[in-house]
Amino acid sequence: MCGIIGIVGEQPVAERLVDGLRRMEYRGYDSAGVCTIHEGKLIRRRASGKLNNLVAELAERPAPGSIGIAHTRWATHGAPTAANAHPHATEEVALVHNGIIENYKPLREELLAEGRKLESETDSEVVAHLISREVENGASPQAAVAAVLPRLRGAFALAIAFRSHPDLLIGARLGSPLVVGYGEGEMYLGSDALALAPLTQKISYLEEGDWVVLTRDAAEIHDLDGAIVERVVTTSGASAAAVEKGNYRHFMQKEIFEQPTVVAQTLRSYVHQVDNTVALPQFDFDISSVRRVTIVACGTSYYAGMVAKYWFEQFARVPVDIDVASEFRYREPVLEEGGLALFISQSGETADTLAALRHCKEHGQTIAVVVNVPTSSMAREADLLLPTHAGPEIGVASTKAFTCQLAVLAAFAAHLAVKKGRLTREEEAEIVRHLLQAPASLNAALDHDDDIAAMAPLIAPARDVLYLGRGPDFPLALEGALKLKEISYIHAEGYASGEMKHGPIALIDENVPVIVLAPSGPLFEKTVSNMEEVRARGGKVVLISDEQGLAEAGEGCLATIQMPQVHPLIAPLVYAIPVQLLAYHVACAKGTDVDQPRNLAKSVTVE
Repeated sequence: MCGIIGIVGEQPVAERLVDGLRRMEYRGYDSAGVCTIHEGKLIRRRASGKLNNLVAELAERPAPGSIGIAHTRWATHGAPTAANAHPHATEEVALVHNGIIENYKPLREELLAEGRKLESETDSEVVAHLISREVENGASPQAAVAAVLPRLRGAFALAIAFRSHPDLLIGARLGSPLVVGYGEGEMYLGSDALALAPLTQKISYLEEGDWVVLTRDAAEIHDLDGAIVERVVTTSGASAAAVEKGNYRHFMQKEIFEQPTVVAQTLRSYVHQVDNTVALPQFDFDISSVRRVTIVACGTSYYAGMVAKYWFEQFARVPVDIDVASEFRYREPVLEEGGLALFISQSGETADTLAALRHCKEHGQTIAVVVNVPTSSMAREADLLLPTHAGPEIGVASTKAFTCQLAVLAAFAAHLAVKKGRLTREEEAEIVRHLLQAPASLNAALDHDDDIAAMAPLIAPARDVLYLGRGPDFPLALEGALKLKEISYIHAEGYASGEMKHGPIALIDENVPVIVLAPSGPLFEKTVSNMEEVRARGGKVVLISDEQGLAEAGEGCLATIQMPQVHPLIAPLVYAIPVQLLAYHVACAKGTDVDQPRNLAKSVTVE
């Protein structure tokens, strides 16, 4: 959540700061602001709502200056108003913050007791006043930040500007990502490499507890203890064109249609077509000794983990526990010796997943990470890094990141099974062949986009929708319901089909569409039996199946969606397509904000 960008240079920065914010719109936000320094003054412009409101404010009241910071805010403390928008400022200091200051209340009370006037409801403004107090008492910017950072509990990425020092910015991170960019006569701060892509490809990732002093020509990085340290400068590879929609109406639509390509790209890293084997990146532990896998993730990544549980237990015969990251540490899980803890995240910066990772590391678990950002915090702390290759995902509702996660997890499960002696050479080759068929099958699924668009108006008027599936299709039912909730604001729930008669069937009437995921195969008849229970009570069924399944059970449905006939291994990847497209087209029919749904953030960097 939130996006930070800062520039210290010689040319006007306001327009480029706003451009950087646009490149981070995918993270989710509900207000935005800019602060520059010009002629000895902090010039601050803020607006609630979308970035266009800030652009209009800047058109009416420009913000000149060659140094500045900017921010898109997703509200935590305080409503999404202009007064609560960042940057927060005193007479001396302006600051933007991503994260949460858990001990802000006693700090706020301390400041109020001194007679300081705070203008917002936020936790972030407290930090600006603490640093400002140090500066007003004669401290240098560096000394002021060094004095305040140890007092903050929680998670933060900070970019700080100083009225009396129009030639430097200071950044700091603890628990929230922050990137340093290196230019020619300019230096940059950003929440991610994508924000800085048009400005520079040379970046450094600050590590936990780091803070950095930027001037036009250099970056001086300090670690948690204040010592000056070096951090590796890398080439980001982020494309300045990565956030273009092209001919698509929305980023989400573009990303849905990118899935055959990005899944193919991802699989190339994990399967060898020459000899039909599965391979993983280099790692330094004996994977055959793994006795138990603990999967931890959030949201869509959690549902990918649920599918992976079926695969790990079916192929490798290794027991799997799976937890929502925000609950994991608080139930005091039993972590056995020889365990592998597997974390799944798109950004690699999700706060509760990262905290769970560190908990597992402290308890002697080997750490594996499936992540779309190979330079993220989780990636850097992993014993086994399993990157997806989805590319930047701008739509808040995850699509291509999910299917790439599934592709990696399927390959990982097969590799573990081979090392455990549970798969023969012939069985491994068969799995590889099926995985390599996935991109073509995804393309075949996308061919039904028009059919799904045509039936979306049948679902759009509903207030409640149920999704049903069995086996690995049960997590897909949960994912389909989540997608519909996220972008269309229709209440939806996913259930294991056999659970219908244990309660949810009480909800069934003619006003509740029921989406049934039922590829033909060993579980098909049982799923259809549950579907008939729905229809017997007046429920309107949308059946998603292959040609054989629709021939057997499609008659009398409200609508049907035909998928290609695929092996059960890749069915979760293929059946992700129709639930994504259905949510997308229903949202379009309702006129909601598909790419930036209300109240949601792409990267959740606070617990």
